[in-house]
Amino acid sequence: MERQHRILVAGARGLVGSAIVRRLREQGYANLLTPSRGELDYLNADSVDDWFAAHKPEYLFMAAARVGGILANSTYPVEFLRDNLVVQTNLLDSAWRHRLAKVLFLGSSCIYPRLAPQPIREEYLMSGPLEPTNEAYAIAKIAGIRLAQAYSREFGMRTVSLMPTNLYGPRDNFDLLDSHVLPALLRRFHEAKVSRSPEVVVWGTGTPRREFLHVDDLAAAAVLLMERRENPDIINVGAGTDLTIGELAEMIASVVGYQGQIRFDTSKPDGMPRKLLDSSRLRELGWVPRIGLREGIQRTYDWYQQEVSNSAR
Repeated sequence: MERQHRILVAGARGLVGSAIVRRLREQGYANLLTPSRGELDYLNADSVDDWFAAHKPEYLFMAAARVGGILANSTYPVEFLRDNLVVQTNLLDSAWRHRLAKVLFLGSSCIYPRLAPQPIREEYLMSGPLEPTNEAYAIAKIAGIRLAQAYSREFGMRTVSLMPTNLYGPRDNFDLLDSHVLPALLRRFHEAKVSRSPEVVVWGTGTPRREFLHVDDLAAAAVLLMERRENPDIINVGAGTDLTIGELAEMIASVVGYQGQIRFDTSKPDGMPRKLLDSSRLRELGWVPRIGLREGIQRTYDWYQQEVSNSAR
C-alpha cells in the first residue's frame, strides 16, 4: 500500500473508521475515500458496486458495521445478524469484482466461545458455544471472516482479518440504549455528577473481566497489517491486560470526578465472564499499544465534554 493509492475506509464517520482515517493521514496517505451513508448505502448491493465502479478504490478497510452493547444485541438480533451479513457480503463481493489490491476485515472478540481459555488465542474460534447476549453479532462476524478467507482461497483476493478487543475513544456511541459498557458508564457518571445524583446503577455483578483498547491503538494495528501482513488467517489485537467491570466503574468515576455511590443491578446480565485476547502474533510484527486505560478514558471524557458543550450551544 503506497501513499498515492486510493484507499476506501468504509464506516469512516464511526469510532473505528475515523481512527483509521486519522492514522492514515498521519502517515501521509492523502488519497482517502470516506463516503457518508448518504453517498454510499452499504446495504444496497447495486449502490456499492456502482460506487466502486465510479471511484475505483484500490484498498479497503471494512469498518462499517452495526454495533452495540448487550441491550442492543438482545433487543435487535435480526438487525445485528442481517445487516452485518449484508454489508460484509456487499463490500467483499464488490472488492473482488473490481479487483482491489487488498481488503482488511474488522471482526470482534465476541466471535470466540463464551468459556474460551484465557487469554484467547486465534485457534479457539468455533471451539465452543458463543455468549448468548451477543450471538447474532458474533455469527455475522464469523461469517464475514469465513467469506473473506473464501475469497482469498478461491479467487486469490488478498485479505487480512483483524479481531479487536473492546474498543473506546473519540466518536464512540454514548447512547444509553445501544452503547457499549465503557461509553455508557462514562455518560452515566457524567450525568450523575452534573445532576448530583447520589448513586449510579451498573448492570450485572461487576465481576466479569474485560480488556479495553483505545481506538487509536487499534488503528495503528490495522494500518500496519494492511502494509505488512499477507496471511488471511485472523489475528487478535488487544491491550494485554484486563480488569473487572467494577474496577472499570471506579476508574471512570474517578476520571469524571463523581463521588456518589456505585450500585450493581444483579438482575441484569453480565455477558461473558472474561474476555482477554492473546495478541502475541501481532506484537511479533512490532505493534504495541501506546495509550494506557486511564489516559485513554481521560482523553475520551475530554472529547465527550466538548461534544456536550457544542450540542448545548
